[in-house]
Amino acid sequence: MSPPPGPTASAVEVLTAADAEAGQRRAAGALAAAGLRTGDRVAFWQPSSAALLCAVGGALRTGVVPVLLNATLLPAERDALLADARAGLEVTDAAALAALDDGAPGDLAPHPLGRPMHYTSGTTGRSKGVWSGIWDEDTAARAFADEADLWSFGPDDVHLVCSPMYHSVSTRLALGTLLRGGTCVVLGRFDPATALAALTGTTGPVPTTAFMAPAALQRLLALGPALPARIDTLRLLVHAGSPCPAPVKRAAMERFGDDVVWEFYGSTEGQFTVCPPGEWAARPGTVGRARPGRTLAVDDDGTVWCRAPDFAAFEYWDDPDKTAAAWRDGAFTVRDLGRLDGDGYLYLDGRRDDLIITGGVNVYPAEVEAALCDVPGVAAVAVFGIEDDEWGQRVCAAVVPGGGGAAGGDPDPAGLERQLRAGAAARLAGFKRPKEYVVVDALPTTATGKVQRHRLASLLGLGPRTPPDGR
Repeated sequence: MSPPPGPTASAVEVLTAADAEAGQRRAAGALAAAGLRTGDRVAFWQPSSAALLCAVGGALRTGVVPVLLNATLLPAERDALLADARAGLEVTDAAALAALDDGAPGDLAPHPLGRPMHYTSGTTGRSKGVWSGIWDEDTAARAFADEADLWSFGPDDVHLVCSPMYHSVSTRLALGTLLRGGTCVVLGRFDPATALAALTGTTGPVPTTAFMAPAALQRLLALGPALPARIDTLRLLVHAGSPCPAPVKRAAMERFGDDVVWEFYGSTEGQFTVCPPGEWAARPGTVGRARPGRTLAVDDDGTVWCRAPDFAAFEYWDDPDKTAAAWRDGAFTVRDLGRLDGDGYLYLDGRRDDLIITGGVNVYPAEVEAALCDVPGVAAVAVFGIEDDEWGQRVCAAVVPGGGGAAGGDPDPAGLERQLRAGAAARLAGFKRPKEYVVVDALPTTATGKVQRHRLASLLGLGPRTPPDGR
């Protein structure tokens, strides 16, 4: 099966609360007609659209859990996750999505009765579904208010949806806006010029709120003269997903307003902090204090733990061992490292399990290494992240040539790199593929033989890359 057709850069849709409610009812009826019931799963492998947002909302408000897969995954990557999710319905093409918009209207709960299931990887390279089960209506109301009240969503809001809907934050903020009576402007994919047109009202109603990953925010700011000196129509611009360079954040605050640019720290598993702009300005580098209803702690190893409300409980799908490792005495961790100051502000010192975050998307070295280890002529490979001024981090690979892998490898470094790039293109989605390959004689290891990925960048003399245009 070929990848789902990607939307054009100009694809912009306006979805009102009334139209969204009707679309969610049609999706609910279609899912029920397909035999899905509370606790079942429906898997989506689709680019962002108003129809996808309605289908997700209609599923959640009937207790059917959407499984949102990265729309850029290759078919083999997608199929592995579909097999793991065991969904009652798989929506992997435009016709299947359109069918969900053609159902007889069904009944809906007032609020989502659960969270979508998203997949996140780990050091073994095996992706794990984050599963939160089904809530009763009282719990669902509390969970909804936890997000919608934090951002004060209301009927006058117009929310710009410009991050992919397979990111957990996108559907969370969009549904929060719609269910409070607001409107969404949905971009099929992020394009800075299209985002600017949406922000300035060229393509529809003028947004009052938006979420952007730091890489997207930087691309928007890089429009230079095309970007107005001041955009005063947003009351809220939220960023998260990866560290935001201080110059980018300051530039955004100058462009959109000192009181507009907020930050939060969270993960697929759960939300930890929120940081208003004034608090960041007073403490540059912090990701804020605990969100309402949560408490933070940092253990002796520097690992950050969060005690959250009952509706924020989760488990890793079909993986009780990893679930047990993530929880301790009612608090959970995603293995990030940090420190708390005396006033409870969190500063992150490192990412879990060698995680690479590029453009706000997680890449796990073990998965990339597993895809490259069988390339002919590869004896060993280590994947690591390098700071990047445009994307936050870029994926790189250090390769030891020689034995191992399949026979017939090209002994020339340039030829080996071509084979590695071809192997990556055949096995990995574009965002996971190394942008740089460096041939080395050996990989640095600990006394027990563990590869020291964190040392590779400095040992190889690799550092931050500034885009050629100076962004």
